Amino acid sequence: MVRMLRWGTDLATGYKHPKAGDKGMTDPKKDFTMNERKWMIRFVFLETVAGVPGMVGGMLRHLRSLRRMRRDNGWIETLLEEAYNERMHLLTFLKMAEPGWFMKIMVLGAQGVFFNGFFLSYLISPRTCHRFVGYLEEEAVMTYSHAIKDIEDGKLPLWKNLEAPEIAIRYWNMPEGYRTMKDLLLYIRADEAKHREVNHTLGNLDQKADPNPFVSEYVDPNAPHPGKGIEHIKPTGWERKDCV
Repeated sequence: MVRMLRWGTDLATGYKHPKAGDKGMTDPKKDFTMNERKWMIRFVFLETVAGVPGMVGGMLRHLRSLRRMRRDNGWIETLLEEAYNERMHLLTFLKMAEPGWFMKIMVLGAQGVFFNGFFLSYLISPRTCHRFVGYLEEEAVMTYSHAIKDIEDGKLPLWKNLEAPEIAIRYWNMPEGYRTMKDLLLYIRADEAKHREVNHTLGNLDQKADPNPFVSEYVDPNAPHPGKGIEHIKPTGWERKDCV
């Protein structure tokens, strides 16, 4: 399912990269070139979809909390924070490029299908949805890693010395000397890596009873445990026995 969604997104955005170890990447007959424009189309489309799961999950858990007149154990805030963070990624890229009408139509269609599909899926199996999002975030980490590598290899000269937009500098509190396009993508990749960890961890928990380990207090705060930072990040998420 993740691969199919990835294929559709790649097709819609014109994204293409050689597979790991593919000798064809040096073959002039095979065009794997991603320029700045193509990358920006990819980023904008990706973030318009990436902001959906957190909002849907947070909304449904919010409504459930209201119906049952019980607390949600801290899940709602984390899911809505994820949605907000993804939206900030989008707003940052929109300061650098203005999508045309065709892109807006594609986004409208993709968002409508994905929102409704994820909504119904979350009603049936929240655990599966969190696992699904964890794998999607892994694909996002790979995408940004490819873009960063292209900048480092000099394939994107327009971005070599390009400064991040003011909205990004303020949101991530980017220090002087670390405000280039590459630095921006490093911040965004770190966000996606954290979303990957969060969703894989939530997928390991009891969806109705367990507290959110990312906002919980621990007996020994110095021991490795889930948190909002990246000090003890686990790409595959935390097992239930390690955080509950």
